[in-house]
Amino acid sequence: MQDEIGRVIDANLNRLREGIRVIEDTLRYLHNDTSLALDCKNLRHQLKFPAQTQLLQYRNTRTDVAKKSTQSELERQHLSALVLANFKRAQESARVLEEYTKLATDFGDTAVFKNARYTLYELEKMYFEKYGEMGGGEAIKNKC
Repeated sequence: MQDEIGRVIDANLNRLREGIRVIEDTLRYLHNDTSLALDCKNLRHQLKFPAQTQLLQYRNTRTDVAKKSTQSELERQHLSALVLANFKRAQESARVLEEYTKLATDFGDTAVFKNARYTLYELEKMYFEKYGEMGGGEAIKNKC
């Protein structure tokens, strides 16, 4: 059971940080938003912990039965869809980590992941209040 729990935690920790990184890079490179990009960066750095390398022993991507992407994961209609998908991915992963670290406290503190989830809710709200439903994507698309 420990191996399976370690695998769940490893996958979701990666997914959480990856989702935050996509949002961070959008804020940094597309919106030039120092403040929100820094908030994301700080959150991502708070999610590093000493046992991370221990989790590598549980990683098994070759036998992952759901690693194939769905069609909806392969397409994004506009920037806000990309950002929203990554906020949701990160929030869901934070919730999974919040629950599974109750069973395996060596792999993280439940409170850290709960706080991360609520921080992500606030960052999501700030992003869409500032950049709107299209996330500024149309203006950015027209620059290319």
